[in-house]
Amino acid sequence: MSAEPVILLTGATGYVGGRLLRALEASGRRVRCMARRPENLRAWVGPGTEIVRGDCLECASLDGALAGVESAYYLVHSMGAGADFEERDRRCARHFGEAARAAGVKRIFYLGGLGDGGAELSAHLRSRQETGEVLRAASGLPVIELRASIVLGTGSLSFELIRSLVERLPVMLCPRWVETEAQPIAIDDLVAYLLAALDLPAESRILEVGGADRVSYGDIMREYARQRGLRRVMIPVPVLTPRLSSLWLGLTTPLYARVGRKLIEGVRNPTVVRDGAARRAFPSIRPIGLREAIARAMANEDRTLARWSAALSSSGIDSKVSGGRHFGPRLIDSRALRVAATPEQAFAPIREIGGERGWYYADFLWRLRGFLDLLAGGVGMRRGRRDPESLVVGDALDFWRVEAYEPDRRLRLAAEMRLPGRAWLEFEVRRSGGETVICQTAEFDPVGVAGRLYWYGIYPLHALVFRGMLRGIAARAAAHPSAAASAPGRR
Repeated sequence: MSAEPVILLTGATGYVGGRLLRALEASGRRVRCMARRPENLRAWVGPGTEIVRGDCLECASLDGALAGVESAYYLVHSMGAGADFEERDRRCARHFGEAARAAGVKRIFYLGGLGDGGAELSAHLRSRQETGEVLRAASGLPVIELRASIVLGTGSLSFELIRSLVERLPVMLCPRWVETEAQPIAIDDLVAYLLAALDLPAESRILEVGGADRVSYGDIMREYARQRGLRRVMIPVPVLTPRLSSLWLGLTTPLYARVGRKLIEGVRNPTVVRDGAARRAFPSIRPIGLREAIARAMANEDRTLARWSAALSSSGIDSKVSGGRHFGPRLIDSRALRVAATPEQAFAPIREIGGERGWYYADFLWRLRGFLDLLAGGVGMRRGRRDPESLVVGDALDFWRVEAYEPDRRLRLAAEMRLPGRAWLEFEVRRSGGETVICQTAEFDPVGVAGRLYWYGIYPLHALVFRGMLRGIAARAAAHPSAAASAPGRR
């Protein structure tokens, strides 16, 4: 009996990729996930799924990832990468296509974007469609491209945008793009299409997929408000540029200005299905409409599912030093505090840090830092955390990301705010001389003079906040009901 063919999934750390991974595993497929940071996937994959390192910007890293692969899902995009995202998308697609051809891959599945505007298409939509063209040209393989409008689901970019606006703003000034026609698709339906594409003949084709309803962004916001029982006033305004709109979004939603601007530039183009080929190709799939899609997304909000804000692409930060910049030498602020608690009790407040819990000292300063980060085009503090009590490597946590996690022992966070360098915050709990010690270390790799000026300029404030945070963690640990009784040396 021949072995099950290998399916390569790229973008499994992303929103759609994470959902597709679960569907592929549930269907019994033999899956291999390619990621720039494999450690961020280990907590999310099933026991039968293989994880390999690969980066579409590094041609050599693709050979091993594609070896023995029959079909490959290409779910890579660079919208969070900055002004050069179009060129990065072209390079990534070209490298992947060439490597797939060399490895003997039989076909590629790609998720692109709807939009029929020709030269009038936004840079984002133009790049999504161009990526499909580059994949076909570079690989010479059959590429089955699904084009979709906005995706509605718990944690999706579009749903988070709409939910945040409607929840936070009783009165909304609505630019013209709010009434642009779209055909939103529920995440479950989109994943069903991607999974069913495996059964299609191996020939290149473009299939437009969408939900049952054609609506505007305004219609989606009104339907969300209706289901939440909220009264909202929407006032149309004739002029609101994409840049101003993106800054507005950055201040009122989890989106930050850079991605918000690209998103808004895209929604000025209608994104509706104009070709019925998908209905004929997938006769068993009956996509749901707007009302049910929103109801499902709302019902699943408390479930532990992949979210756009937690995807690495949402941070806009590369896995390596970028642009030829030099980092170092590393600057370090380290402090430790003994606490009358067990290591488990001492680690509990560390495990729950951030999000609604806060940072145990001067939360208003953390919120101010997040607000300034939003103004600078960063992620701000509005991402919160996936779960109030548990963490896994790869989780977004306010403007940090979990880089390393060892239960009851160690938490290391990598900064994703806008900085003249790279920063980390690490907590470690250990035993020393029969006592429990909490160690807290802040590290910073500066970029040139600006980085050093930043570090030394705000060091007094950092010292105040970090000292207070460590004491707050220790106080919370010691306040545990059983801490005094169970801590060694206590009578």
